[in-house]
Amino acid sequence: MKEVFVLGGTGFLGYYTTKELLKRGYAVSTVALPPMPAEDLLPTEVNCTLGDMNRMSDEEIMRMLQGKYAFVYAAGADERIVPQAPALKFFYEANVLPTQRMARLAKQAGVKKFVLFGSYFAHFAEVWTDLDLKRDNAYPRTRLLQEEVAYMEGEGAMDVMTLRLPYIFGVMPGRTPLWTMFVDQVRGKDTVPVLGGGTAMVTARQVAEAAVGAIEHGTHRTGYAICDTNMKHSEFMQMIADMLGQTETKITVVPLEQMKPVMEQYDAYDRQAGKEHGIHLGYTAEIQNRDAYLNPDDTMPILQYRPDDVRASIRETLQRCMEAGN
Repeated sequence: MKEVFVLGGTGFLGYYTTKELLKRGYAVSTVALPPMPAEDLLPTEVNCTLGDMNRMSDEEIMRMLQGKYAFVYAAGADERIVPQAPALKFFYEANVLPTQRMARLAKQAGVKKFVLFGSYFAHFAEVWTDLDLKRDNAYPRTRLLQEEVAYMEGEGAMDVMTLRLPYIFGVMPGRTPLWTMFVDQVRGKDTVPVLGGGTAMVTARQVAEAAVGAIEHGTHRTGYAICDTNMKHSEFMQMIADMLGQTETKITVVPLEQMKPVMEQYDAYDRQAGKEHGIHLGYTAEIQNRDAYLNPDDTMPILQYRPDDVRASIRETLQRCMEAGN
């Protein structure tokens, strides 16, 4: 039986990936930050250690990785964190350096497959050349660098693949979904302004299936931007209003020229407070005014993850968010 090591197995995506690996007949071990989000979260056959791998010695990590066939990196900081400036330093230290170290140690331990959970902002930083997301924005710039150093560390001995993840929906025991912030944007509002673009979406189950698919079918040095459903931001916010029972709330699409200066002003306020967004809010406005859409046919046949009911998963996620808010 092949064994897979999951970094962050008690987190949202690590939890789903661990369950999918077990279903496929793999043995699983994991290290995750304490505390456990819920009692008996993982099956007893999972070898779960609570701790911070970034504080462990190379020797400790090497012992953990001996005999492991694959490594799933389900950890790191995403763009919703607004750190102290400079953001480039924060995301470099939070995502790039730990990934490079883990990939290097995994290869030295004889691991053959390494799957990195990344971001679809890396994809759009490459394809939206007119927007030049890499120039001034620490988050997409460091996500691309994170991928590159992992590929280089694996070169010649370990296949390294990245899942470039879009919006993800689902629930798990003991954790409140991060989408609560969107519910708060709609709750009690008469009017909710949104920009005219949209985004790609998947479920947590699909991420898990794609991760196992990358282990089994992925190609070294490849970033897979996975997707199931593409949806306008206005439809997503309307779903939130509907779930809240706010039948009178108006979801209003506003022009970029109206929204961008407001968001740039918020960005300026944060800079004055010594903070810096990984994607500056003026760029966020530009992104949200575009269709950040992906084609499932580009990745689904390769990684063999199945279609899912994303809208049902959104409703389940929003229900959990509303329960937490109440």
